[in-house]
Amino acid sequence: MKKLSVAVLLLGLTGCFKPMIYLQNKPSYPVDVFYENQRPERPFDPLQDLEVKGEVPLDERQSTNRRMLSRGNDMQQKELMLSRLTIQAKKLGADALVSVRYTYYTSTTDNGYIMSGLAVRYKAEH
Repeated sequence: MKKLSVAVLLLGLTGCFKPMIYLQNKPSYPVDVFYENQRPERPFDPLQDLEVKGEVPLDERQSTNRRMLSRGNDMQQKELMLSRLTIQAKKLGADALVSVRYTYYTSTTDNGYIMSGLAVRYKAEH
């Protein structure tokens, strides 16, 4: 009986929580994206290393009374950076970005970031 009560409680609670919007909609980019720990199955030729970098001011949730509460960029900012990187790759004629890497730093006023990757073109399959 106790196990049944716990199961019912857990089922009831899972219905109360909904994932945030960006988790529901997987972004679509103009080229395939592979992070550092991933590789495409298709063979490819490298085209060019690409990079986007910049700074974004800290938002209110990140600091209060000159205390750092959280670091780095949020998911939407990261998706925007990756969009910019994939558009650069597409303009070069790339099919994919490989070895995509995101790094950041935080100062007292800004989040700095660098997102980089290698634009590649898939080899023709015979």
